[in-house]
Amino acid sequence: MNSMINDKVSIIVPVYKSEAFLHQCIDSVLAQTYQDIELILVDDGSPDNSGKICDEYALKDNRIHVIHKNNGGTCEARNIGMQQASGKYLMFMDGDDWLAKNCVEYLLRLLQQTGAEMAMTSEVFTTRNFKQNKDRWIKKLTPEQAVCEILYVKTPVGPWNKLYTTEVIKKNHLNFSVPWFGEGLWFSVMAAQYSNFVAYGNQKVYVYRKNNPNSGTTVRNVQHGLNSLQNIYYIKEKLIIRTKNTEYAANWHIWKNNFNLLVFIIGANAQKEYRREYDMALCKLRQMMMSVFFHSNISIRRRIGIIGLSLMPKLAAKCAVMLKEYMFKKDVKSSK
Repeated sequence: MNSMINDKVSIIVPVYKSEAFLHQCIDSVLAQTYQDIELILVDDGSPDNSGKICDEYALKDNRIHVIHKNNGGTCEARNIGMQQASGKYLMFMDGDDWLAKNCVEYLLRLLQQTGAEMAMTSEVFTTRNFKQNKDRWIKKLTPEQAVCEILYVKTPVGPWNKLYTTEVIKKNHLNFSVPWFGEGLWFSVMAAQYSNFVAYGNQKVYVYRKNNPNSGTTVRNVQHGLNSLQNIYYIKEKLIIRTKNTEYAANWHIWKNNFNLLVFIIGANAQKEYRREYDMALCKLRQMMMSVFFHSNISIRRRIGIIGLSLMPKLAAKCAVMLKEYMFKKDVKSSK
């Protein structure tokens, strides 16, 4: 890694109610095979001991910078962290996740080998699956191809399995000033559009936690579903690379998020409270069914799913809720 010795990587972690997982998160960063990093921990007014833990680590390692602020949410915390970042490259983590030892090195290698300004991986480890991919491949995607890959969720849509060039982010004033939930999709899509190319590899180097009861993906909050839907409409409206391919990909994601909204509403048992949104999502699924079926660049299995979910959305959403509950209980049990 000698050729990258001066290429500092800033890793930004919003911290909120992460006490139980924070040691593993921070330790994984400090144990990276690539050591030219700065770790920016943004204590978002966490009511537990997370802030104290951050301060204790900062006393032990001068690469760690801690910011304490009043609670304002994940998006605000990331934005404040970015303002303080001094690295040539940017990474994001969630406070309950952790990194494989070669995570930073691998993503930097992707950039170095391709000359791209952004890197991402096709998959991540989860607390449900620690099996590494055996094959090895690296692709150099155009911005259009990368946008479609992200919008079709052929790579995790969060901001955290990716490496960004700080100059690209700051030059184009990219941030997380959108509603929380779907904000990672927004940031990733916008960053991909402004990058010269996107390096794409299939090795798993980020570990996404699925057994945190306080996670936004675990808590049943209908507003999360509404925000996700709002953000994908906003992404489509703000597309810089506006081609048939990117518009078709955005339409598929709009269709998908309407179904996800049904899952949120049914999961929260809030059909009466959100009757209007519930009915609109049902209507939108059927309206968009044929268009996304014929125009989306997805597998046959996913095409069949479009028909099934659109024609039987209530049953499918209920099944999705039950499956999600079952898998979460299984994840929690396996972690004990």
